[in-house]
Formats: sequence, structure tokens, C-alpha cells
Amino acid sequence: MNEIHNNDTSLAVLIDADNTSATIIEGLLAEIAKFGVASVKRIYGDWTKPSLSSWKETLLKHSIQPIQQFRYTIGKNATDSAMIIDAMDLLYAGRVHGFCLVSSDSDFTRLAARIREASIKVYGFGQKKTPRPFVSACDKFIYTEVFSVSATEEKRESERKPETELRCDTALIRLIRTAIDATSEEDDWSALSRVGAHISKASTDFDPRNYGFSKLSGLMEAIDLFELERRGNQPYIKDGRKK
Repeated sequence: MNEIHNNDTSLAVLIDADNTSATIIEGLLAEIAKFGVASVKRIYGDWTKPSLSSWKETLLKHSIQPIQQFRYTIGKNATDSAMIIDAMDLLYAGRVHGFCLVSSDSDFTRLAARIREASIKVYGFGQKKTPRPFVSACDKFIYTEVFSVSATEEKRESERKPETELRCDTALIRLIRTAIDATSEEDDWSALSRVGAHISKASTDFDPRNYGFSKLSGLMEAIDLFELERRGNQPYIKDGRKK
């Protein structure tokens, strides 16, 4: 998808260490760079726990500030509270133009909604098990499985869904056709970039990589229900039902 972003946008990256693996950090930060500059990078957890030791080298390499938060009682997650408090402090201080919340925990649903109420962008990052309310509360949600070390282009190709399966995904086809209808010109053709932008607004977690494709155009070609053509450097798309 060819989304246009201001690369000077200041972003606060807040990571829930209890729900995030250190193995995704390279891909995560590269993805965040598409949306702006990570001017604040903090990660929250109880760093006395051996389970978080794998983060040490990663934090030093990428200059991510660890925030220590002891667990006060068993069964209660104090990390979430510390992350939420810091996010609200940053919001009220007006220091950043957007937030990247990295967690698969639904406890951050209200935080994402509150930030958006202030007309500030919220980008969510979490595993596919992330509860739907948190996914929907963000402007854009990206599943971190696409950042795993094994998520190479070759592996994505091997995991691509076949044409028949894509065509049977009625929710996906409806999403695409609605976007084409909403953005089409008099000749029924739509700029693919506009279609992608419309889909992103309608479905915050839509990403061609979830289907094994690095680009939206590749996914459209694989579905083979839509006509594609280039006009200069701009790809255009048309619903194959309209002749």
C-alpha cells in the first residue's frame, strides 16, 4: 500500500515488554520509520525477571529506555499502569504527534481511544491474538508476526494463500470492492493508492503481508477478480465485474 506519511512526525514508541518479543525489534522500528521519527522510545517491564533478559542487547543497540516497574501483587500487571500514565503525560505535554503502542494486551484499548479523541494518531503493534477492541481502537494496527526473523520474502511466498482461498474470503473481497466503489472515477477505475487508503480506514489491521504479499498490487493480482493497469507510475484498479 502506498500510504504517504510525514517522515518528520514525532512519535512516542511505548513497548509492553511482557507482551512483546525482542526478536521483532528490527522490523518494528523499520515499520515505525515509515510513519515518522521515534523521538521517544521506552519499554516497560519488571527487569528483575529473568524472562526479560533477552532484551538487554536490543535495548542498548537501539537506544530504547527501559522503565522499571515492580509487580506489587501476584496477578496484577503494574507495567500496564506505568505505560498508560507515561502516555497520558506525553499526550498532555504535547511533545509528540503520534503514538506507537506495542502490546497484545486489551488493557490499552481505552488508552488508544483516548489518544485518538485528542486527534493524535495511534499505531498499534501486536500479535494476531490481540483482542479486537484494541485493534479497532487504533488508527492502524500491524501484526508483529510480519516482523519475525523468519518472515523473509521467500517464506512469505511459501505461505501465500492460494487464489481459490482468497476468492472465498468474502470479507476481504467485500472490503476491496467497497473501497473501489468509494474511490472510483467516472470510468470506474480507481488509483490503487486511494483504494489502499480507504481500506486502511475501514479495517485498521488490513495488511497485504497478512496474506503473504509485500504489496497491495500483488494481492490484487493473486485474487484475479480485478483489472489492473498502469497510468504513468500510478497503478489503477477496476472491479472485474464492470466492463
